[in-house]
Amino acid sequence: MKETGPESDIVISTRIRLARNLSKYPFPSLMTDSVAEGVIEDIRKALSSPEMQNVKKFELFRCRDLSDVERQVFVEKHLISPGLAEQVRHSAFAVSKDETVSIMINEEDHLRIQCIFPGFQVREAWKLANQIDDVLESKVDYAFHEQYGYMTSCPTNAGTGIRASVMMHLPGLVLTNQINRILSAISKVGLVVRGLYGEGSDATGNLFQVSNQITLGLSEEDILGNLQAVVNQILEHERSARNHLLKENREALEDRIWRSYGILTNARKIESKEAMQRISDVKLGIDLGAIKGVPAGILRELMVMTRPAFLQRLTGKELAPGERDWRRAAIIRDHMQTNAKQ
Repeated sequence: MKETGPESDIVISTRIRLARNLSKYPFPSLMTDSVAEGVIEDIRKALSSPEMQNVKKFELFRCRDLSDVERQVFVEKHLISPGLAEQVRHSAFAVSKDETVSIMINEEDHLRIQCIFPGFQVREAWKLANQIDDVLESKVDYAFHEQYGYMTSCPTNAGTGIRASVMMHLPGLVLTNQINRILSAISKVGLVVRGLYGEGSDATGNLFQVSNQITLGLSEEDILGNLQAVVNQILEHERSARNHLLKENREALEDRIWRSYGILTNARKIESKEAMQRISDVKLGIDLGAIKGVPAGILRELMVMTRPAFLQRLTGKELAPGERDWRRAAIIRDHMQTNAKQ
């Protein structure tokens, strides 16, 4: 979240996720305690190998050894899924030291290899994910079928097992009421749009995940190429919408941006949903040049730092919802004022 990448005014991050299973074990839905331990141990050994150490160094976490808040912090940082955080008994995960890579163990599949890069970097994220996948495949036997490809718990992930997604900030399309038309068009070309935390989540703060829906019958190159082409079109539409707002509704737009800036820098209490929306407004203002002297990276950081579990981690204790609202406002004020001075 602190780093920038290509097209970072609109694209927050790029993620590549690979679903894999080990051939010698039942899939997670049929797992016993001993099977779960076997999977975790096999992956631990593979991650500790010299070959993997030359690519990335990982730290392994057992979900049962972490508190609810600690697990949720990893969810809010997009390093693990909400589903993995809930499967305390059998699950584990490994995170690289720089947090660009996380490997979920015993979620829906034995392995979910995930690489996250800042900005629009589909090929770069795929290159790293593929490199890690190759090392793991040299250490363990994957469940693979000559005709159907990598075998997964859910048929929608079979074949390549790849999910490529791009997190986009699209306030222009939302404010010009074009977002539903764009989302409808996206669904017709084999892609799906989800919210901030994937399937079933809302598009909080005008953040949308665009990802491939089809994994079987297409090559990785086809999937990545299709995603890149569609994202490029969305980028054009979003920039066009922002230019339209500046041309036709500049006063109203700047009033909205500066109202949100005023609230974020002065509010004593703010709920999570409102904070995300205000942060979205201010990021738009920074990207359009309406607000000077505030780095856009601050807003990307605040999108994570103001989430419920992260707040409690920063505070060092559990907080009631009302207490979180006070603490959230204080962190936003301090973070924005400090960085604005710099």
